[in-house]
Amino acid sequence: MGVEPRLLAVSDLHVSYADNRVVTEGLRPTSDEDWLIVAGDVADKVADIEWALRTLTRRFAKVVWVPGNHELWTVRDAADGLRGVARYEYLVEMCRGLGVVTPEDPYPLWEGSGGPALIAPLFLLYDYSFLPPGCTTKEEGLAYAYETGIVCVDENLLHPDPYPSREAWCAARVALTERRLAACDPEVPLVLVNHWPLVRNPTEVLWYPEFAQWCGTTATADWHRRFNVKTMIYGHLHIPRETRYDGVRFEEVSLGYPREWQKRAKAPELPRVVL
Repeated sequence: MGVEPRLLAVSDLHVSYADNRVVTEGLRPTSDEDWLIVAGDVADKVADIEWALRTLTRRFAKVVWVPGNHELWTVRDAADGLRGVARYEYLVEMCRGLGVVTPEDPYPLWEGSGGPALIAPLFLLYDYSFLPPGCTTKEEGLAYAYETGIVCVDENLLHPDPYPSREAWCAARVALTERRLAACDPEVPLVLVNHWPLVRNPTEVLWYPEFAQWCGTTATADWHRRFNVKTMIYGHLHIPRETRYDGVRFEEVSLGYPREWQKRAKAPELPRVVL
């Protein structure tokens, strides 16, 4: 009797680190029909992103990807000079060439274990609305972050072109995605996948609360209640764990940097089982 197909997930592989590349090479399905969700931050450079996704598509029946902030950084690589939307679109086309599902594609229906469920890969960004304690504006939040020295590299490398700001790009993505989710069959449960969590709650355990402003948007705070959400998959925080909000399971599936996961008592149990 064969093994029942499973829906699996991982994020924040950061394969530019040699130790993380070894972990990625070790990711394996348990059946020929397993799907794998990759919730962003595969790497900074196109060549590394392509290597990882190509490796995974050879093993898993279907791979679903969403971008993290690292993929969107403008760095010297195969997409040299591409900024903002142009870089994102370059990555989408690369993924499509590999057979990887992106946020720009129709949502695939999972009919294996725990299904049916519609897998909805999202790309939403953030808008600085997760403000640090005591701050009431983006300007105050950023000023506080610069004072403490806890500033996301996005400020220098993640460009919003042609949008005037990252929050404007975020607003456009939220509006587009909200329309798509509203058009889904409400009778079919959703597995929402986004690099950043849809609610602020997971950021409450951050050692540096000022970093939360780069971790999501309050515009999605009720999506897990408004839509028929079975599970919400995210990464970014490098704090792998399961939590529940309003009865909905939120699962962070990140690996993180070697200096983080190598300090833990147990080796990372990846990929994580979603369904």
